[in-house]
Amino acid sequence: MTLSAANEKMSKYRWTICGLIFFATTINYIDRSVISFLKSTFTTQLGWTDGDYTDVEITFKVFYAIGLLGAGGLIDKMGTKMGYGLSTLLWSIAGVATAFVNSVLGFQIVRGALGLAEAGNFPSAIKTVAEWFPKKERALATGIFNSGTNIGAIVTPLTVPFIVTNWGWQWAFIITGLLGFVWLIFWFLLYEIPRKHKKVNEAELAFIESDTEDQKGSVGDDTQPKLTWAQLLGFKQTWAFAIGKLLTDPIWWFYLFWLPDFFESMYHMKITAASWPVATVYLLSTVGSIAGGWLPMYFINKKGWAVLKARRVSMLIYAFCVLPILGALVLGEINVWLAVLVIGIAAAAHQAWSANIFTTVSDMFPKKSTASVTGIGGMFGSVGGIFLSLFVQKNMFVHYRAAGHIETAYYIMFIVCASAYLVAWIIMQLLIGKKKVVVAG
Repeated sequence: MTLSAANEKMSKYRWTICGLIFFATTINYIDRSVISFLKSTFTTQLGWTDGDYTDVEITFKVFYAIGLLGAGGLIDKMGTKMGYGLSTLLWSIAGVATAFVNSVLGFQIVRGALGLAEAGNFPSAIKTVAEWFPKKERALATGIFNSGTNIGAIVTPLTVPFIVTNWGWQWAFIITGLLGFVWLIFWFLLYEIPRKHKKVNEAELAFIESDTEDQKGSVGDDTQPKLTWAQLLGFKQTWAFAIGKLLTDPIWWFYLFWLPDFFESMYHMKITAASWPVATVYLLSTVGSIAGGWLPMYFINKKGWAVLKARRVSMLIYAFCVLPILGALVLGEINVWLAVLVIGIAAAAHQAWSANIFTTVSDMFPKKSTASVTGIGGMFGSVGGIFLSLFVQKNMFVHYRAAGHIETAYYIMFIVCASAYLVAWIIMQLLIGKKKVVVAG
């Protein structure tokens, strides 16, 4: 750090960038979750069954997983500005196009295109955080932008039923799809990498690049070459992240696509009434996302813990916070809002977990490979979601609903939700062990 940088008041433009990726993630989740509030509408108007809905849901996940195969590497190659912009443009087009189909096959085609394009969001966002934030702030920045998933999930139930009631389901896709085009204007006007950005002064640039540990070969070392997929798959750290995502991402997919049905089926709520419990769950999860980023920062700054220790302990705490969801159905028999509370706590714990598992990538890998690793893990998470939908939701929900025992299906799912994080945490610790950062070459 130069003398002038040491004496200069630090600019805070990195938080503007964090705001940009927060809004991108919000729009990303609005576009993918709109359909979950139209399930009953499509059943009535288009004659869909549970199996039809799940087929469309699985198609989105399959193409999302396929997209993640190449999205990370493409973004590492193109850079965040162009990569993020292209991804947002394509998923916005796919979102609007959904309004112009009305068959299950048509929905599978456009939702597949949406999944393919939306795969670029998280690799782009994680790479942006790695470029703009030092390690001590990355979990908080990730928690903030990742809370966009919750805000998107809150905005959707509060707006989509109104749009559908007044203008029809097609306009729900058109209006939400157009949001991405608005975001693109701000992205290209406001974004550039820190070293080239006129709004970043010397003091902030020095802070962003302040990480000194493990400079030889890894985190924070911009001179390190981008690692290939073959190289990345040779590291246990990659598999720890991938398996963690494989086991826990499907839980969030379950909340996203099935919570409206849960409240409609279990408590006989209409779509407009069910939107409030769903919105409350995601409001609680927003708190978890931001607090989940704050806790490891507290351990690092106030307790003096090493980054990976702070991350590990925080994630264990969040894994235990999911356990109360086991009582959701029992509590719901007393009062539906008690079920909302425990599901909300579990969703908040998931988002806290998510903020930290994403940040382990930039903790352990060179900046030039963060999008690729995020893509690998995201692909595994999507594959987990596909298997959960295919082997559990599609068969189990159809069977138990037909038998008049839909609550049994939800009991089973909540057991899966409660156990996934502890199992993932144990496997991750066994794989990482005492290993820290990945050294290229």
